[in-house]
Amino acid sequence: MRVVMLAAECEPWAKTGGLADVVDALARALGRLGGDALESPVDVFLPRYRGVPEPLTVERSLALRVPDPRAPSGSSTVTILDVPADGYRLRLVDHPAAFDREGFYGDTTGDYADNPWRFGLYCRAALEALRADGRPVDVLHLHDWHTGPAAIYRDVRYADDPIVGGAAILMTLHNLAYHGWTPRVALGQLGLAPGDGVVETDAHGIDLLLSGIERAELVNTVSPGFAAEALTAAFGMGLDSALRAKGDRFMGILNGLDTTVWDPATDADTAAPYSRSDRSGKAVCRADLLARLGFDPDDPGAVIGMIGRLDPQKGFDLLEDAVPALLKRGVRLVVQGSGHPSLADPFRAIATARPDRVAFIERFDRVMARRIYAGADFFAMPSRFEPCGQGQMIALRYGTPPIVHRVGGLADTVIDESAHPGSGTGFSFERPTVKRLLAACDNALRLRTAGGPAWEDLLDRGMAVDHDWVTGAAPRYLEAYRRAVAIRGEDASD
Repeated sequence: MRVVMLAAECEPWAKTGGLADVVDALARALGRLGGDALESPVDVFLPRYRGVPEPLTVERSLALRVPDPRAPSGSSTVTILDVPADGYRLRLVDHPAAFDREGFYGDTTGDYADNPWRFGLYCRAALEALRADGRPVDVLHLHDWHTGPAAIYRDVRYADDPIVGGAAILMTLHNLAYHGWTPRVALGQLGLAPGDGVVETDAHGIDLLLSGIERAELVNTVSPGFAAEALTAAFGMGLDSALRAKGDRFMGILNGLDTTVWDPATDADTAAPYSRSDRSGKAVCRADLLARLGFDPDDPGAVIGMIGRLDPQKGFDLLEDAVPALLKRGVRLVVQGSGHPSLADPFRAIATARPDRVAFIERFDRVMARRIYAGADFFAMPSRFEPCGQGQMIALRYGTPPIVHRVGGLADTVIDESAHPGSGTGFSFERPTVKRLLAACDNALRLRTAGGPAWEDLLDRGMAVDHDWVTGAAPRYLEAYRRAVAIRGEDASD
C-alpha cells in the first residue's frame, strides 16, 4: 500500500505548531512499523518555504509543468526536490513566486491574499509529481485546509487518472479554527468558478477544509475526545454538521509522542538524566532550572511551568488571572511563549515586578522548554479547547504532573488524581474558569506537600504511560488507511 502525505508543515523543516510535529513523527513511525503492508518510505510533500533549511542531500530534482491558473500559458514550472528524511522521503515543492516569502502563511500585515493560489499550486504539483512517478497511489493523507484543494482536484481534474484518480483520502483535522475560506473573487486562484460543478452558481466562495471533509473517504481528528466535541456547535467551528454527516467515517486517533526524542534518561539539554526507575536526577534538573531563572533553589515552594503559543485558546489569561492567588500560596511560575501582545504584556509586567517568583520567556526556546519539562513540579495546560496537545504527554514522561482543563485530548490523556485517588496521573478541572483552575492547583499542591508514597506513586504512574507513536497511533493510522482504501473500492463499484 502506497501512502502519500500532504502537509503545510513538517518538523524540523517548517514549523509553527503541533501540525509539524505530528506529520514528522507519524511518517517516521510508519517507517518503523515495517512489514509488507506499507510501501516504504512514505512520501511527505511540503512547500519549500524561504525558511526551509538547505537539504544536505537531494536524491532527485524533478522539473514539472504544473497547471497554473495565474500563468499566461496555463502552466508553470515547479521543481520537486526529493530529500531523504529520518525514515521517510521529504518531497519539497519549490516555486519561489509562491513560497520564497517572509512567512509560511502571511506577514506582519496578515495572511497572504493569494494563499488559495499558493496552496492550490502546491497540491497540483504534488499530484503531478505522483503522476510522473508512474506508480499508483493507494492513500492520499491530507492534513488541514492547505491540502483541501488536493481532494477537489482528485475528483475534478484527475478522476480518470490511473495513478492518483483512484486514491483514497484520509483527511486529518488538526485545527478546526482555520478553514482556508476562499471568497468568490479569489476562486480563479484555484482554477475554479461559480457554476463549474464544484462551486455553486450563487456561492459566496469555497471552504477548503469543508471540501476536503466532504470528499474524503475517512476523516479524523487527533483525539477521540475532541472528535466527540467536534460534533457539537460549541466546538465544531461551523463544521459540526458536515462531521455528523460523515457518521462512522469520522473518528478520533490520539496523537502519539516520539519517546526517542522525549526521554529524560537521554535528554542532553537537561542538567541530569533520570528515569522512571531512578528519578534522583529530576531534583538536579529542578535546581538547575531555578538557578537559571534567578529563583531560590532552596525554596521548597512548588514551581508550575507553562509552554505554548500565546493564544486565547491556550488559556494563558486564566493562568495570568490566577497568579496573585498562586503567589500567595508560595507558588513560582515559569511561562514560555510568544504571540498575542495582549497576553504577553501582563506576564511581562508580572515578571518585572516579581522576578524572584515569576519568569516570562517570550520566545520559543527548544532547550529551555526541555529544562522546564524536567525541572518544574507541575505543568499547566488550561486550554479552552485542545484537539490533542503534546505538552501534557511530555510532562508525564518527564515526571511532571500536568494540571489541565478536562477537554479534548487533555481528557483522553490525563487522569485526575483527585477524582480517582490512587490511579490518577495528574489533575484536571471541568470548566475554564480561574476558580476551577485554582481548585485543581490546590489539589496538586496538597498532594505534593503531603509527599510520601501517594506522591511518588503519582509520578511513577505518569512516567509509565505509553504514548509512543509506534505502539499507539501509527497502527491506528495504518488501519484507517486500509479502511479508506476499502471504502474507495466500494464507492467505485456502486
